[in-house]
Amino acid sequence: MQQRLALIALVVKDYEEAIEFYTKKLNFELIEDTIINNAKRWVVVAPPGARECSLLLAKATNEKQASSIGNQTGGRVFLFLFTDNFERDYNDMINKKINFIRPPKSYDYGTVAVFEDLYGNLWDLLEPSISNKGFIKG
Repeated sequence: MQQRLALIALVVKDYEEAIEFYTKKLNFELIEDTIINNAKRWVVVAPPGARECSLLLAKATNEKQASSIGNQTGGRVFLFLFTDNFERDYNDMINKKINFIRPPKSYDYGTVAVFEDLYGNLWDLLEPSISNKGFIKG
């Protein structure tokens, strides 16, 4: 049997502003943008070279969904963006005015800093240490 995690739904306020943030600020690729009906689209973005998992940008359609925008995990880090070059990506994100709420720090498992997306969801930018490089499949 083979299974894999393919998409993670991220509730957003607006498709266009979310696409703009992920493609221009985080350098993600727009994989698909298909209109389903007047209110719904199938919008998928992913980091360059990602093969296993992508984000499905899902526009909130009711108050309950809208109330979770930016806080899908109750204030904990929600998503983990692995990189092969922390310094390059960190500096690029700083230059693009990404808000880091925890500065870079080195641990046994790698170098990490916590940033917010456009809605306030928390992300780790993480370059695993050499012993943990298996987490990044190349």
